[in-house]
Amino acid sequence: MLLGVTGAVAAPVTTPQGSAPSQTILGQEAAVQPPLAVDGKDYVIGTDTTFAPFEFRDGSGELTGIDMDIIREVAKTQGFQVQIKSLGFNAALQALSSNQVDGVIAGMSITDARKAIYDFSDPYFESGVQMAVAKNNEDIKTYEDLRGKTVTAKTGSEGETFANSIADQYGFTVQPLDQSATMYELVKSGNAVAVFDDYPVLAYGISQNNGLKAVTDKEAGGSYGFAVNKGQNPELLAAFNTGLAELKDNGQYQAILDTYLKNPEQVAESSFWDLLGNSFPALMKGLGNTVLVTAISFAVAMVIGLLMGFLKISTNIVLRGVATTFVNIFRGTPLLVWAFFFYFGIPQLTGQPIDIWVAAVLTLSLNSAAYITEIVRGAIQSVDPGQLEASRSLGLGYNKSMQKVVVPQAFKIMTPSLINQLIIMLKDSSLLLAIGFAELLYQGQQIYAGNFRITETLFIVAVMYFVVIMLLTKLANAVDKRFNK
Repeated sequence: MLLGVTGAVAAPVTTPQGSAPSQTILGQEAAVQPPLAVDGKDYVIGTDTTFAPFEFRDGSGELTGIDMDIIREVAKTQGFQVQIKSLGFNAALQALSSNQVDGVIAGMSITDARKAIYDFSDPYFESGVQMAVAKNNEDIKTYEDLRGKTVTAKTGSEGETFANSIADQYGFTVQPLDQSATMYELVKSGNAVAVFDDYPVLAYGISQNNGLKAVTDKEAGGSYGFAVNKGQNPELLAAFNTGLAELKDNGQYQAILDTYLKNPEQVAESSFWDLLGNSFPALMKGLGNTVLVTAISFAVAMVIGLLMGFLKISTNIVLRGVATTFVNIFRGTPLLVWAFFFYFGIPQLTGQPIDIWVAAVLTLSLNSAAYITEIVRGAIQSVDPGQLEASRSLGLGYNKSMQKVVVPQAFKIMTPSLINQLIIMLKDSSLLLAIGFAELLYQGQQIYAGNFRITETLFIVAVMYFVVIMLLTKLANAVDKRFNK
């Protein structure tokens, strides 16, 4: 799937022997003395989200594919349990580096550069690269036809490596993207004339009516392997090699490949309403997570924002400095940076994994709290100073005057801005898909990764966002009218 073509000759997928003889011997030896160190253990395995037929979600939302079948069968035969985290390829590697996962299986090519960072299993698949164009394109048939045009390939993939290696020779430009489904849409829209991708991924996508056709022979590619951090989890790696050898010996490995690659079932065209019905349960689950994480984050952000807002108007220069620094840091940096920092960076610094819900709430709440701080400060300072002076002249202390006179008026002023910030937070939650948080847009991405109906799926997602935001706006406005008469 990724960086670097190792030069290995791609073997036909119908050949069950994908390992060297020494690997088969290793598997036979391990069959006599299995690596009992993994027996009964639980391992967290990271994977990609959009790499059918290696990992994708079926109609029921279950994560399936070649990689998933292999790792689950290996776990079953070797006596350990696996929890799969669908993160996206780059996020999965970051999760591995930060010890959020114990291993990664995601159509990952074995390259020398990666061997310096990760320990790899025996190869479990020999890949290759093919070029495809839109189904109705009769102009592009060879690499020569690409001169002066733009092609696309998956970021960091063998397809991108190969395309870049011949780009100067044939005079075309490569535009990398991070998902197969979006690459195919780019070609169908005419913004790129061709796509370079792993041949099994292209073949599967074509069988699922992705709107493309392959126009070149397969180029030799690299080998896929299961990866763990360098020097860590050697028993898991040994168990994978043992299990893989057993799967090849008993024919299960070939059966798994045949399920997805040997004459894959051609899917009949379905209507928009069929798509809506099939995807609605998964999208509703994502919507529930979106609303819940937004509600929790907004409550936390309000507490922090109110505190920092009052500090911002304090007469104490140190307290004002603390609030100003907080605002400058979180308002002056992208939300996505903090999502990666909280979920991947903190575990690397502390050595302790962090729950994805905790990372999501920290990301949204701290980012929004910076804006709420300024909303609170502006609202309080917009209240006529004469109100505070009049209250003090009647004998009320400063704190009581703020509590009884200034703050209630300030809340009426800040309410519309707070409603707006709540809506922004709900939409910003979609960025959490980058760390594998299962919110609404993430679920939509999972769906179109398997059926390649990206435009229709995103339209459904957009409508759901619109409906929820409209209902939330009306509810917030009703509450505003009720308590701020």
